[in-house]
Amino acid sequence: MKSYVAGVGMTRFEKPETANRPYWELAEEAGRAALADAGIGYEQVEHVPVGYCFQPSTAGQRAAYALGLTGVPVYNVNNNCATGATALVMARQLVAGGLADCVLALGFEKMKKGSLGSGAGAGDFGASPVARHYGIMAARHGFGQSPPTAQLFGNAAREHMERYGTTPEQLAAVAAKNHRHSADNPHAQFRDVYTVAEVLAAKPVHEPLTRLQCSPTSDGAAAAVVVSERFLVRHGLHAEAVEIAGQAMATDTPATFASGSCIDVVGKPVTAAAARQAFAAAGLGIDDVDVIELHDCFSVNELLTYEALGMCADGDSGALAESGATTYGGRWVVNPSGGLISKGHPLGATGLAQTAELVWQLRGQAGPRQVSGAAVGLAHNIGLGGAAVVTLLRR
Repeated sequence: MKSYVAGVGMTRFEKPETANRPYWELAEEAGRAALADAGIGYEQVEHVPVGYCFQPSTAGQRAAYALGLTGVPVYNVNNNCATGATALVMARQLVAGGLADCVLALGFEKMKKGSLGSGAGAGDFGASPVARHYGIMAARHGFGQSPPTAQLFGNAAREHMERYGTTPEQLAAVAAKNHRHSADNPHAQFRDVYTVAEVLAAKPVHEPLTRLQCSPTSDGAAAAVVVSERFLVRHGLHAEAVEIAGQAMATDTPATFASGSCIDVVGKPVTAAAARQAFAAAGLGIDDVDVIELHDCFSVNELLTYEALGMCADGDSGALAESGATTYGGRWVVNPSGGLISKGHPLGATGLAQTAELVWQLRGQAGPRQVSGAAVGLAHNIGLGGAAVVTLLRR
């Protein structure tokens, strides 16, 4: 059965030290916005998968109960940084499988100021759910003092530079683009514009990455209402609905670890696998896509994702970013929202915020950041440990 996104909503993403609302209020704002966007009430929702990483067990119920006490099943979802998209996968599966006609996917996060540790909910290094990934990195690069996740991606960037001649300027071009895009997004945590030179001159985090090439910790929430075709017909919602044309989740295989490369450890193979499956399910290819929201947790991951999605050959992503092909006037517009680097990255909300941006783009409702003629959108959300979700949306 076909499934559609009938409504989306999100809060503004904020710095953890300045946000002063509890997570259930953030979730309520996003959920109510999505329901209002769909033109339905919470009493019509049959299931609620809720994504978050840093709150305690059954926090999903606390969040959903702010929308209503209707007795419907609430599922607590945690898949590291891919949590929001995983909640969307569950919503689509329930609808596509004929088990429900209306599902609310909800994601939120309250985070602490500062860098992420060695994995969502992790304690010491050995207990980290991504200890195997760090072990691969340590065998080749050692384990330093900078934030562990930044080390993984910084070392992936170094390998890409050594293997393909990628330059610091090309990495910085990704961040400069996304900061520039966020200036037009009222939901973005940061809206300042930086040049490539300013990105390079920012505080180093883990060579070659600077602070302006790293996503921040954030508070925020996002939501999407996923419905069946018969629900659309029954309630007359076709005008604003966006079809989930294809979607796939993939997890790690031996390819993640076999090469000993951080490029593989941070998720390039698993992203490529999810993309192949999603494109096949939709009957589409990368050339059919107009607008992309991808997981730029660090600038290098945007480059790796270009290659994994088939936007360019391996090693050509730096040149692609520098060419202008991934911004307005280019072949694709990537991260018109500002991406994780500038819009923010509250883990449980990120994948659903990507969905919200793409729905607005495909409806022609994105205001000054509108991608002209956008008809097909692609969302990519990845979590170390690992999971990658690729979703194709079609108007």
